[in-house]
Amino acid sequence: MSKAFTRETDSDDDEDLALPPLPAGARNYITGQGYQRLRDELLGLIDVERPKIVDIVHWAASNGDRSENGDYLYGKKRLREIDRRIRFLTKRLEIAEVTDPSVHHGNDQVFFGATVTYEDEQGQQRTVTILGIDEADSAQQQVSWVSPVARALLKAREGDVVKLITPSGPVDIEILQVRYPAPSTTAV
Repeated sequence: MSKAFTRETDSDDDEDLALPPLPAGARNYITGQGYQRLRDELLGLIDVERPKIVDIVHWAASNGDRSENGDYLYGKKRLREIDRRIRFLTKRLEIAEVTDPSVHHGNDQVFFGATVTYEDEQGQQRTVTILGIDEADSAQQQVSWVSPVARALLKAREGDVVKLITPSGPVDIEILQVRYPAPSTTAV
């Protein structure tokens, strides 16, 4: 049977909606900047990207034979991707708990939003910032607060030695420095 005559379903698309795991009963912590980034992406998809693709699909559908119409087929696929991302972002924003890490400014204990410099047993130093699941970017030395390294660091203080469980076995790491962003002085 030709693929042109099979019904496309969104049921396969919903499998991609599986949210990254949160600890049972935990909240989806996120910084204000991370929340705003997700919200801007959602509004951009709804207000700009989706209407543009809908116009393309409408134009392509008016050209006739849809089975071999690349603009129509690609447009429909892109619309499904956009709709899936809109549903994902909507769910994530609904459960997000915006947290301001600057309230801990000057504190030496590790909490959400901290930038931590630590040293492993081989003397190698690393600096990571502990952020929310939806905003952490490993290329920027950011880790999710549910990651193994963040879980080992949370609640510890400067000078503490904590045990990090790695695939090759436990490793002791020493916390050298804990920093938080300075409180904003702009009035809202």
